Amino acid sequence: AYGPGSTGQGNQGNRGNRGNRGNRGKHRSCRAKKWHRTAVVTEKRGAEAGRKAGRQAFRTCTRARRAGQAGTVVDRTVTTDGCVVSVPAPGTTAPVRICYSLFQPKGSGTGNRVPLIMHIHGFGGSRTTDPAGFSTFLDAGYGVLSFDQRGLGESGGQAYVENPDAEGFDVRGLIQLVSKLRWVQLDGPGDPRMGAIGGSYGGGYQFLGAFESLRLRGVPVLDALASEITWHDLEQSLAPSAVVRTAWALALSAAAAPSDALPTSVKAGLAEGVATGEFPASLRPFFARNGPKYHVENGRVLGIPVLFGQGITDTLFPLEQGLTNFQSAITAVARSRSIFVGYHGGHVLPAVYPRGVDVTSDPCSQELAGGTFEDLTVRFVDEQIKGAATGLRGDGSYHLATPTSTCVDVPSVAATTAVDVDTTVSPTGAGPAVATRVAEGPITVAGTPYLTGSLTALGLNNRAFVGLAMGTDAADAVLVQNNVLPINEPTPVRGAQRRIALPSVAVEVPPGQHLFLLASATDTIFSGMSSRTPGVITIDDTVRHLPVVAS
Repeated sequence: AYGPGSTGQGNQGNRGNRGNRGNRGKHRSCRAKKWHRTAVVTEKRGAEAGRKAGRQAFRTCTRARRAGQAGTVVDRTVTTDGCVVSVPAPGTTAPVRICYSLFQPKGSGTGNRVPLIMHIHGFGGSRTTDPAGFSTFLDAGYGVLSFDQRGLGESGGQAYVENPDAEGFDVRGLIQLVSKLRWVQLDGPGDPRMGAIGGSYGGGYQFLGAFESLRLRGVPVLDALASEITWHDLEQSLAPSAVVRTAWALALSAAAAPSDALPTSVKAGLAEGVATGEFPASLRPFFARNGPKYHVENGRVLGIPVLFGQGITDTLFPLEQGLTNFQSAITAVARSRSIFVGYHGGHVLPAVYPRGVDVTSDPCSQELAGGTFEDLTVRFVDEQIKGAATGLRGDGSYHLATPTSTCVDVPSVAATTAVDVDTTVSPTGAGPAVATRVAEGPITVAGTPYLTGSLTALGLNNRAFVGLAMGTDAADAVLVQNNVLPINEPTPVRGAQRRIALPSVAVEVPPGQHLFLLASATDTIFSGMSSRTPGVITIDDTVRHLPVVAS
């Protein structure tokens, strides 16, 4: 059985052993009294009397220590470093160390148990070892556990990208560790009062931890999540419509290189995708179980509140990935207690071609909590984990940033308005981008648009990239929030009915400007993924379906 082991190094002497060194020290001290008393009485009154006196001395000592510790608290933040021992990587036999830093807040102890926040870093990163990094949460009375994910930082093994058979065991071992700490609040045996924070890979880990405990125990051990810039479907994030996001495939491989974090087969698969322009079939089994989509398809839905933070300008895990999690990965009741915030940030690379916006902002966290997303997170977990009344509003709704850094609040992101535009033409392989006018300003669009129509493409490997843009005319139109999605028709088609996804957006188009559909043969993020030969994709009887916000 794998779980908390004794392989850690600890500045508080914890050494990854469930935090029980203090208990072992207590028992060693009491056993010393027992052995001393046994020896003294044996010398005076014989062996049997000595053993009886020793046992009595041990019982008296341990009762006194328990009574003395019943109300103890620490007068400063206490940091403990250590490791737990987890399962070998799939197909191997060597156990893997998962290393952590644990922060006990001032004022907590056996006399004042507190809830815990689990912090998980992004891919290529490592745990936070300085308590100053969590001062907001520690000052609010939360303990914090930060750890190195498998294959990263000081932890061993290789990253299996939130696989239930690898990272799933890791998170269970860490929860077992903190459930044994005498200063952590419990909801039941092995069930610490606990929330989680972290973005990207760390956001994926939160969902893994919650879904794994739901799968094994019937309820998620985690009580609330604050998940940022993460995925619903990892394959669709890396390769929507089987077209590889080249820039991000290369970036992930580079991030894994220093610690050799990814298995060789995965690195080879990413390289193959970049070289061939196709998502390799060899990667599908590896990624099949790694994300909320897998759990939802197997009938699991989380009944806990989640604060979602998703980057609208994020070109790896774009807005629609977070929206899908909000709509499908949690129950309706949990959704009514959850908040969705879209901001400008996340996995952002310059939108060179087609041109996009250059903005970093989070007006919705400012609107909801008067500060940053971290300030919003503290108020959210205070309400959901502590039951505090902070006056936080916005539950059950979407709060989306626009390119001009205003916040649009909407109850739904579904398309509400159909616009007939007759014929849409997109170049493939080469040629300038084509902008087709969709709507006149003033108009506010917030959510997930799409196209329907009759598609014709007569070449092989027909590809184009589409997204919404804004400008005074077609010549100066720029992508609303930097994202495009591919149209991918591998073989010739004529008059085929298609529903074509467009990137989710939030935009307020002012008077005098227009909303356009921008179609291009190439895109910076999908570099090298265009059609191999020039041509056109034509969509007749095109209808644009837009999530228009009522004025």
